[in-house]
Amino acid sequence: MENEEITSIEEVQKEAASYIEKNEAGERMQLIIFKLGKEEYAMNIEQIKEVVLTPRIAKVPQTSSYIKGVSNIRGNIIAIMDLEERFGLLGSETTATTEQLPNYTLVIESEEYKVGILVKEVPNTLSIKTSDIDSSSGIIRYSALDERCIKGIVKSGNRMIIMVDIFELISIDENVKKVNTL
Repeated sequence: MENEEITSIEEVQKEAASYIEKNEAGERMQLIIFKLGKEEYAMNIEQIKEVVLTPRIAKVPQTSSYIKGVSNIRGNIIAIMDLEERFGLLGSETTATTEQLPNYTLVIESEEYKVGILVKEVPNTLSIKTSDIDSSSGIIRYSALDERCIKGIVKSGNRMIIMVDIFELISIDENVKKVNTL
């Protein structure tokens, strides 16, 4: 009976190799990567419902300049937000007009919010380990944005990608709340 409890060296090595493999893989996350200005930004893919060509936008009076207006996307009227302008990434020499708006819109939808985020290029996806996110508060505390909105910096090869929690950004942005209640 005692021999049944003893495992062989090969079994222990297999078990150790399996444990190491699982730990090296780590928890993975899918991100949508897009450019704002010259920098890359990311959102968790779970926050994005779809990517569409930017539809016609109707300007809503008395809203911030980064709220471009509202659009009808698949029967839903949603606020359209320009994150480049919201983050202050546009040069002072140029501001986006409705004729120059980016070609694609990321549709964000939660139980509370429906909003479109303007992006210039077709976004792409990236699968990362959660350990690849540097959530150093030392970097983020110097940002003028609420630190709840920036989740960290994703390190992927030579790339550094700023990870944004769009739901947090929207929850602190009263203008989107007002437009969504129209």
